[in-house]
Amino acid sequence: MRTNFDFTPYRRSTVGFDRLFDLLETGMRSDIADGYPPFDILKEGEDSYRITLAVAGFRPDEIEVVAQQNLLTVTGKRPDEDGSGEYLHRGIATRAFERRFQLADHIEVGAASFDHGLLSIALKRVVPEAMKPRRIEIGSSTAAHDRTGAARDRALEAA
Repeated sequence: MRTNFDFTPYRRSTVGFDRLFDLLETGMRSDIADGYPPFDILKEGEDSYRITLAVAGFRPDEIEVVAQQNLLTVTGKRPDEDGSGEYLHRGIATRAFERRFQLADHIEVGAASFDHGLLSIALKRVVPEAMKPRRIEIGSSTAAHDRTGAARDRALEAA
């Protein structure tokens, strides 16, 4: 049974949505089924989020958090064992991992904290002033014509 969805017809008839289609295709074939390390994503407010990863067995200095444009990568790598003992049972996962999170536009990564085996990363949506809605005052056409006419007259005098 085919589980892939073909976005080709949509790619041909849209402009500027390539990143969205790439994210959808990547999400369908990603290694989310691996599930290691497990994580939660919490919406704390209208524009604030928190990602929490369960990284038991790792120390903060063995974990790297890298934020770049629209991508947050969390990597963990433990040093090789010194061979001081022999494990009879190994239930705490200590394998290296890399977990990637695609971030929407204007999401900024804040502080990261480590407590009781949980890595917590704060995220906040920061919309630039130029993209925020703004109210446009409506004036009379006479006032607008007077302003543009005066500006035109000044420009002609300067030339």
